[in-house]
Amino acid sequence: MAQKKYCEETENLARIAKALAHPARIAIMQFLAKQDTCYFGDIHEELPIAKATVSQHLKELKAAGLIQGEIEAPKVKYCIEPENWKKAQVLFKDFFNMKLCKKNSCCK
Repeated sequence: MAQKKYCEETENLARIAKALAHPARIAIMQFLAKQDTCYFGDIHEELPIAKATVSQHLKELKAAGLIQGEIEAPKVKYCIEPENWKKAQVLFKDFFNMKLCKKNSCCK
């Protein structure tokens, strides 16, 4: 039996939601949103976690396409990836604006 696949939008929404599913990653995104560019050390100073943990969270956000990093030896600077951020905004908006059943009684 062939396994059913989810549509691309559903896959993207789930990937982004998973990347944002940690308070440190939310804090990183909030911090980056306020900056033009940001170096790793700036992010680490902002969060109450170890450098290795910050690196892991940045890796997850980058893999989801939410941030981009650019090496400026010996540092790496990060910023929010604007096109993917816009796509994420649309996906979440559409998801949370889904209409509920008309009867609104299915769970009562």
